[in-house]
Amino acid sequence: MITYLRNLIFNSPNKLISYAEYIGAALYHPEFGYYMKDKQKIGRLGDFITTSNISDVYGRMMAKWFSYVCETSKLAPVFCEIGAGNGRFAKAFLQEWNESIRTPLHYFIVESSPYHRKLQAELLMPDFSFVQLESLGEIEKFEGMVFSNELFDALPVHVIEKVSGQLYEIMVGFQNNELYEQKVPLTNPAIFSFLEESNIELKEKQRIEIPLAMERMLQEISGVLTRGLVVTADYGYTNKEWMDLLRAKGSLRGYFQHQMMDDVLQNPGEMDITTHIHFDYLIQKGEQFDLEVLSKLRQDEFLLKAGILKELENHYDSNPFSEVSKRNRAIRSLIMPSGMSTYFQVIIQQKGWKLIESDVFDV
Repeated sequence: MITYLRNLIFNSPNKLISYAEYIGAALYHPEFGYYMKDKQKIGRLGDFITTSNISDVYGRMMAKWFSYVCETSKLAPVFCEIGAGNGRFAKAFLQEWNESIRTPLHYFIVESSPYHRKLQAELLMPDFSFVQLESLGEIEKFEGMVFSNELFDALPVHVIEKVSGQLYEIMVGFQNNELYEQKVPLTNPAIFSFLEESNIELKEKQRIEIPLAMERMLQEISGVLTRGLVVTADYGYTNKEWMDLLRAKGSLRGYFQHQMMDDVLQNPGEMDITTHIHFDYLIQKGEQFDLEVLSKLRQDEFLLKAGILKELENHYDSNPFSEVSKRNRAIRSLIMPSGMSTYFQVIIQQKGWKLIESDVFDV
């Protein structure tokens, strides 16, 4: 990877590349990219953990909620998961569907990583029916739901900073066999447009990530959906929250063996790189592509509205070591004030509909 990056930098104008180019290579290079390599990334033996890997509760709840939406809103039972990782969410979803719902379902997995596609196939075959695709462009237009969990936070971002009243883009260079940062005056018109559309004005010495790739992803999602819902679970900030002094250094981070790394130029291709997403921009750009925001809820609030407490009411076992008790503890961990869900937001966008929040929740 370091040889590839050195050549990429030396062949670039001014021998510098943007952080977006760097992250794109470090995460998604077909051979050396972190997500593309044959290496465990999720879980105790990996570098990070996701909600769906704590237990199967999250995937099962999403299956029940999707079934409710299909039934009450007459939505076609087509579910498309983007970035399915090791397939744990898909397995839980499909298990619940097969066990308690039992109606026809089309389940698509869009996954760019060959390694993750292999893990998904090993986990799901031959018990479940699903279709794997490498990109959204391979899917014919459909009616249904598009779901992603921690997708947008893994997209490449540009990085800018304000110094002495002037905006600079932080670029990546290579010298003495090491990667380094270099500030250059900001000239990218797309970044200026982002700042103007978002009404963001950086404070002195503030650094922030610019998610230009988010627009392309939203456009692709809208392009394959004729009618239905887009459900995005991720962590991030509103424009107002981005301006808090606590976030003056931005949110770009690496994760290696469950340790947070501030310097993402270390060990390229060997660790996860992530940023908090711009929620207001996600909603605003979505509307430009006919994705109208229906609801924005903290993940624990979403799960409560989706009926997760019914799972506690219907399943009780006095034995603290039983599978039922373990499941109940997992449910509580998803809705407790100090739990993982409080760091996530679930944004629901609709296309071709005029629903309100109460239309999609049985409360």
